[in-house]
Amino acid sequence: MATSEDNGVFIDTNILIYANVSSAPWHQIAIDKLQDLATQDIPLWISRQVLREFIATLTRPQSFATPPSQSHVLKRVQFLQNTFLVADDNAQVTAKLLELIDQVEVGGKQIHDANIVATLLANNVTSLLTHNISDFERFRPWITLIPLIANDSA
Repeated sequence: MATSEDNGVFIDTNILIYANVSSAPWHQIAIDKLQDLATQDIPLWISRQVLREFIATLTRPQSFATPPSQSHVLKRVQFLQNTFLVADDNAQVTAKLLELIDQVEVGGKQIHDANIVATLLANNVTSLLTHNISDFERFRPWITLIPLIANDSA
């Protein structure tokens, strides 16, 4: 999955949601994938943006779950911060984001995905574990996409 030139695998928000919500689709698959990466001693990354997205998603009603208590959400975020390497959204990330915007047609909500890719690149991470492969297709020249489900291309 990750190559020797990589600095690990970045974990997209959807993977964390699936892994943390027992009634979520692909719950066990997400847990298994994260455990598999961890047993390979691959550095696993998230970012401050992903933490914000995680909080926003958990605190709004979902088709598969009722929002947990704020106390539970805070405990999960603390767990994530202690479990994963956390990339900060800094000037280097912004510079990479501007480079990507100059090279790839993106706009609106796609900027959030571009910022995730910029965060990967600023931290020398080139692999992204996501269930939203189609959101990141345009960034394949810069990153390797790892689908949550092996034969999933969308």
